[in-house]
Amino acid sequence: MKLTIRALVPAALIGTALLLGCRGQVSREPPMWIKHGMEFQPKYLAFQENGFFADGRNMRTPPAGTVAQGLLKEDDGFWRGGDSAHPIAKNPVPITDSLLHRGQERFDIYCAPCHGRTGVGNGMVVQRGFMPPPSYFDPRLMTMPDGQIFQTISNGVRNMPSYGKQIPEADRWAIVAYVRALQRSQSATMADVPDSAKANLR
Repeated sequence: MKLTIRALVPAALIGTALLLGCRGQVSREPPMWIKHGMEFQPKYLAFQENGFFADGRNMRTPPAGTVAQGLLKEDDGFWRGGDSAHPIAKNPVPITDSLLHRGQERFDIYCAPCHGRTGVGNGMVVQRGFMPPPSYFDPRLMTMPDGQIFQTISNGVRNMPSYGKQIPEADRWAIVAYVRALQRSQSATMADVPDSAKANLR
């Protein structure tokens, strides 16, 4: 039976595909590139030298004052709790039930291990030998500005590490609000209870 050229073409294509699929074999010869794709791109890598610039560096220093898009944090009170020497007195975020619930959730994750669920400084880490933190009901902490509590969460203080990388700013303010709620709970009176809820306390 004679083979026509039309019949040999599919066999040749299959054979070529099989040969090109053997790129993973060990060889001392340089690879044969049939078609250049994304393997070779005309670009400079981050730490590659670049003779175009006088300092020979490929990575360039951004112009002074450059801020990544969407990361301009102009509100010093919200983003940093005010100046370190003059923290803001009050939480800039409106206090709502959802904010307090969020603050409690974040507090239980990040703060309760040392400070305890009630804020008296008897968390599980302390019960296992870690130095106890001050109670939230210490007069010094009761009168501390909200911005200073925010800055303490952000930057840490003494034995307390910084949580600025783990906790976003909005969640830090939620924690501040919840800490204030814990403090208020120890000195609350019936006058602080809404009339609609007083019946449930009797």
